[in-house]
Amino acid sequence: MVKPIDNIKKKRAEAVNRIIGKGYLSTKRVYVGMATCEIAAGSKEIMQIFEEAVRKGLTDVYLSQKGCAGRCNLEPTVEVIEEGKIPVKYGKVDPERAREIIERHLKKGEIIEEWVIK
Repeated sequence: MVKPIDNIKKKRAEAVNRIIGKGYLSTKRVYVGMATCEIAAGSKEIMQIFEEAVRKGLTDVYLSQKGCAGRCNLEPTVEVIEEGKIPVKYGKVDPERAREIIERHLKKGEIIEEWVIK
């Protein structure tokens, strides 16, 4: 017979695994603008590039969407938030820039100043 406490422990372990698996405890957060206007500017492809990087082993990154930033002239946008640092918002992110953000910012910690929205 299974004890109630064993069921609770099992459920807790499953919940912790889901939290970790989704990246909720990551020290880096990446938000891709996915409002209607950003999608029209190409943000779906940008999101796919980040999703692929996570699937291929980019670790310690929580990836999600964000709504309208009110900066239509700078779309698509990508925001990188790192624990203990000032958030960085990149503008006019095309596929090449997305890959550079992954390589230079997320993997090496280099902020690409010329693409930052001030």
